This record gives sequence, structure tokens and C-alpha cells, in this order.
Amino acid sequence: MRIIRGTHRGKILRAPSNLPVRPTTDMAKEGLFNVLENHLHWDEIRALDLFSGTGNLSYELASRGCPDVTAVDQFRDCVRFISKTATALSFPIRAVSEDALRFLQRNPSRWDLIVADPPYDYADYPALADACINRLTPEGILVLEHGADTHFDGHPNLEQVRRYGSVHFSFFAATPAT
Repeated sequence: MRIIRGTHRGKILRAPSNLPVRPTTDMAKEGLFNVLENHLHWDEIRALDLFSGTGNLSYELASRGCPDVTAVDQFRDCVRFISKTATALSFPIRAVSEDALRFLQRNPSRWDLIVADPPYDYADYPALADACINRLTPEGILVLEHGADTHFDGHPNLEQVRRYGSVHFSFFAATPAT
């Protein structure tokens, strides 16, 4: 995986092959961050990366100047890798080992940006979307990564869907569009 922009632009990170992950492709990540750059000031936001896996999105956020990133994954080896990498790169990333929905239910904090990349066969996308939206600041953005078979048509907070190859990103606003 490669950090695309920011203080560590071009840095290549190699995750252990035994991690149970499907990292976001560089093409999809670049597209995602191009969209987000039009809506966020990196140095002013708190970000939450759910199902963080290798930490790919967290590193990109931190490299671009995000001062507060929380990465949550239920697999301890992923959390260890993220913590070790964040320390080595002096990134402000706090890695937490916990189930994403449980983390959202237990944590009263609010974030300006929540990115979530669950397994494409994740059974509870609707509950995840709603739990995340409830943890956004008033101007916050939720981005859910998913495959082609997952749809959020009719969800009142859905703003747009972008596709990059087989990767789909659904963007949600904290408040429903009127």
C-alpha cells in the first residue's frame, strides 16, 4: 500500500500477509480523497476509521494533516500493525481493538469524518450506516465502502455513490437532505 499525499507522500508500507484484510486499492483511495478534499480541511477534523484493517485510510488521513484519527478493527494483529506503523511514522493515530458497532454504541464521541470498510459480505450495513450517522458532527460525512451488491437507495442521508473499479463508496451527510 502507498500513501498518496501529504507529509509521507509516496511512502510504501508492507503489511504482514497473515492479516485478514482487503485493502482499498490506490485508485479507489485516490478517488475517495479527491472527493473529500473538496469538503474538509484536514487539519481541523477528527476522523474515525472503522474496519481499519491495515490502516491504509488512517495513514492517508494522518499524512494529509488530520490531527486526530481513531482506527478500529476487531483483529488484534491489525491493531498491532497500525499502532506500530503509526508510531514509526509519528502519526496521531489511536488504534482500538473492538467490533465496530460495539465501539460506536459505547463511545459517545462525535467525528467530522467516519470511513468504514467492512467485508463486502457484511450482514449489517444498514445498522452500521445509522450508528455511524448518529456519531457524526452536524457537518460530518460518512463514507461506506462496499461492493456492487450493496445499495442504500432511499436512505435519507445518502448524498452520492462513487464507483472506482469494483469499489463503491456511499457518502452520507449527518443530516438528511431536504
